[in-house]
Amino acid sequence: MDPRVDKLAKLLIHYSLKLKKGQLLKIQGEISTLPLIKATFKEAVAIGAQPYTKIIIPENEETYLKLASDKQLQYISPTIRTEINKIDALLVIWGSQNTRGLSGVEPKRQAQARRYMTPLINKMFKRIGDNSLSWCGTLFPTNAEAQDAEMSLSDWEDFVYGAGHIGAADPVKHWKKIAKEQNRLAKILNRTRNIHFLSDDTDLKMVVKGRKWINCAGTENFPDGEIFTGPIEDSVEGHIHFTYPAVYMGKIVEDVRLEFKKGKVVKESAGKNQKFLTSMLNMDKGARYVGEIAVGTNYDIKHFSKNILFDEKIGGTIHLAVGKSIDESGGKNNSALHWDMICNMKKGEIVADGKVIYRNGKFTI
Repeated sequence: MDPRVDKLAKLLIHYSLKLKKGQLLKIQGEISTLPLIKATFKEAVAIGAQPYTKIIIPENEETYLKLASDKQLQYISPTIRTEINKIDALLVIWGSQNTRGLSGVEPKRQAQARRYMTPLINKMFKRIGDNSLSWCGTLFPTNAEAQDAEMSLSDWEDFVYGAGHIGAADPVKHWKKIAKEQNRLAKILNRTRNIHFLSDDTDLKMVVKGRKWINCAGTENFPDGEIFTGPIEDSVEGHIHFTYPAVYMGKIVEDVRLEFKKGKVVKESAGKNQKFLTSMLNMDKGARYVGEIAVGTNYDIKHFSKNILFDEKIGGTIHLAVGKSIDESGGKNNSALHWDMICNMKKGEIVADGKVIYRNGKFTI
């Protein structure tokens, strides 16, 4: 087995989750992620935690979404409710045999299923926000994502582990350094009232006063590299053009442009799969409002891969999520949707309270 798998497992258990003896850990992933599932399980047992695993069968999800009645879609298993309330830590390992497994499911059915899950999603975010649940989402490199990224599997593995600095002698030292610098930036941004994003076909303003900028350095996503907040919900004005395709639930939506008035998306367009975009934005009342605005800071991620875990962290980009706010930021928007979309800022500016703080892909403060 690739020695980087064990190295990543140790980092996830000790640095990202900070797992402790006796804590109940759920490890979730598809069968294609089994090497990392086994490595993290072993590490958790070694420290005296209580891990258990859930293997996802994507074909079952497709069958359920296609065939289940409305009553079945509304049903929430008591097992899932108990898990959300009882586990101390959750490790979600992404990596698939087929990233287009839900392409044949009607968008309205996908939106409906997500909507019914909203109470549990909210509960999970609440527990993450009050630190009663530690969680981390990561990715194990598989052929499916390698194909999406137009890479060989070996090149994709190098990309994935390189983005997390796993090849370094001490990757934790690297992430602690990142955390320190981003903490400095977050303190400055926390004093900001108004923020203005300018780039190609992008002119977007919002109020962030009273909201908290969160320093993301490998504890909830891995790899990581971003600073985010939730804007005042009715303050977003202007338009934004997303440079890269927006990927959600296996669908690729290209050339997305959103226009906002009083915080709400009032006009959306896309060069491909606009029907899906509109369906997701009509999921519920909160889906047309902004739940997150963030700046990507990971300059080890060199190019777009069609995988949001990496793409939203690309150094020199911003991303905006329509839908659910992250509780930690103080955002109040509620939705079953949380869809991150990415805008290149390598020829752009960020202006905070009238002062340029970011130009051509990097902070200037």
